[in-house]
Amino acid sequence: MADVIVVRVQSPDGMKKIASTKRETAAALLKKVAKEFGFNTNGFSIYLNRNKTGEILSQNKTLSLLKIKHGDMLYLFPSASSSSSGEVMDTATPHSSSSQPSVSSSSSSSSFSSSSSSMIPRSFSAPQVQEDEIDQYLTKQDGKIYRNKDPQLCHHGSLGKCVHCVPLEPFDEDYLNHLDPPVKHMSFHAYLRKLTGGADKGKFAALENISCKIKSGCEGHLPWPEGICTKCQPSAITLNRQKYRHVDNIMFENHTIADRFLDFWRKTGSQRMGYLYGRYTEHKDIPLGIRAEVAAIYEPPQNATQNSLELVDDPKAAAVDEIAAKLGLCKVGWIFTDLLSEDTRIGTVRFTRNHDSHYLSAEECITAGYFQNLHSNPCRLSRDGHFGSKFVTVVATGGPDNQVHFEGYQVSNQCMALVRDECLLPCRDAPELGFAKESCSEQYVPDVFFKDKDKFGNDVTFLARPLPVEYLIIDITTTFPKDPQYTFCSTQRFPIENRDILGETQDFHTLATYLSQCTSTAFLDIVSDFHLLLFLVTNEVMPLRDSIGLLLDAVRSSNEDLAQTWKKSEQWATIEQLCRSSLCPTPCETSTRTSTASKRASLSSRPGSTGWSASWTACDTEGTLHPSGGDRARRSLQDGEPGS
Repeated sequence: MADVIVVRVQSPDGMKKIASTKRETAAALLKKVAKEFGFNTNGFSIYLNRNKTGEILSQNKTLSLLKIKHGDMLYLFPSASSSSSGEVMDTATPHSSSSQPSVSSSSSSSSFSSSSSSMIPRSFSAPQVQEDEIDQYLTKQDGKIYRNKDPQLCHHGSLGKCVHCVPLEPFDEDYLNHLDPPVKHMSFHAYLRKLTGGADKGKFAALENISCKIKSGCEGHLPWPEGICTKCQPSAITLNRQKYRHVDNIMFENHTIADRFLDFWRKTGSQRMGYLYGRYTEHKDIPLGIRAEVAAIYEPPQNATQNSLELVDDPKAAAVDEIAAKLGLCKVGWIFTDLLSEDTRIGTVRFTRNHDSHYLSAEECITAGYFQNLHSNPCRLSRDGHFGSKFVTVVATGGPDNQVHFEGYQVSNQCMALVRDECLLPCRDAPELGFAKESCSEQYVPDVFFKDKDKFGNDVTFLARPLPVEYLIIDITTTFPKDPQYTFCSTQRFPIENRDILGETQDFHTLATYLSQCTSTAFLDIVSDFHLLLFLVTNEVMPLRDSIGLLLDAVRSSNEDLAQTWKKSEQWATIEQLCRSSLCPTPCETSTRTSTASKRASLSSRPGSTGWSASWTACDTEGTLHPSGGDRARRSLQDGEPGS
């Protein structure tokens, strides 16, 4: 054990400690350094001195012969060939270096070198993480706020700049506070620019995900609850209002999306929940902002009452996500109603969510945190490969004018950590309060604090038992465009899924009725309905999950030619046949009708009737069969009634 030494290696991206022995050769030490820093054996050089003197070559001399002692500092410099080839150093922690290998990519390095302000520090980057398209786009943007020359304060030429017209950084708080309306939270990418800006370009900046669990692998004591130490004990959490948000605006493409969702509450009085499907785009009103555009709402199976919602298992969830992905959409959030009718004559609702009660209850915050943990945000600046979430929460509730308003929220990253590690509970009698769990023999829970002002105006730290959930909430503006947009351009409304309680079912009879009501001659306009596409893929009679790809491409690209090509397929011909069969039942099917239908059907067996195929031509929405016009006149004469 006396031969064991630790050598420090200083590189342009930080320092690391290498465990070695006095009898180890220089070649073995160089291999350890290469593995630790993510280089190949020829991609760097190590020197005894900072001025690049005393180079350590790959040879069989031991460290003791080279006079390298315990605690000595060596200096690593990447070679020119390594830096020019775009090789990226992997500087993960030693215990994770094997699970996160280095990735060499000249394209990734060139994309980040396009702008000095968009550089991500290599010391904390995760090259293998595939970020969302909107994140990749905003990373390459300049992001600065350009101002025109002030005619009164600027006294320089047209090519000059001064403090009154120099471009501002996207995280400038004075600029955000003077916007109309003021912006309380900077965008996430503006926050990243703040971390990675300055002279060091964010060399020592990192995004760390909060953990409320005991670190595993501590062998110096018995496991919890018999023992714990400062190395494995999670740190206490002091809740702060988050200064940034991952999504800066929520926009529904048109009012029809929201109106159809609210129809369930209007007809039943029960609350409703749905998933928002759309895309993330740039929000130009806020520097480097992100907007969640909602194109459709999918309503999963649920048990709803006037005061509660309960989600049940959804066997079609994977298929819905797959269809949305092929349509260029993703799950961007969830929406639920909290509506109580005040006056049914004029259509007003109660204003229940305000500063005197609550905006989101603790239970809703926990649910939002659960969804956000399921849909984490890929991020290169985090060693875990993810940080925060873009998943949003929308509440349809009464506003100050007693009309239905849509309010958008997210919960903070601290709330996500508390929910993920099961440290946060709701209060039964106070929806605006949460409660941080106490440690028990099954689980250690770190102390959670928050700061507030006492009656004298002093900042006082309180234990989060209970906890005002306002510390966990981030509000997001929810809007509708002046000019409606339509990803799905069908003018007819195919029934929404899982609304059997309203008598709105999805079957081939409904599909036949829908197709007969469509007035458009363009096949793309007829099938461009999100709920119709879901039915075609998930129906039990003839699911088209493996053969509908061409139609989804046509809807995604608004290509009528592709839609017409798919219309000529055997699959659509079979669908049309099933629709015709649902409108014209066979004799065996009609025998199972009600007694009234059976009595009417018996008329066709009288002398002079033309039989089943000629007599029965249509059926209504209740499934009652109707004879043709000639048969009705003939039967009226037989029954002694005047003909029409």
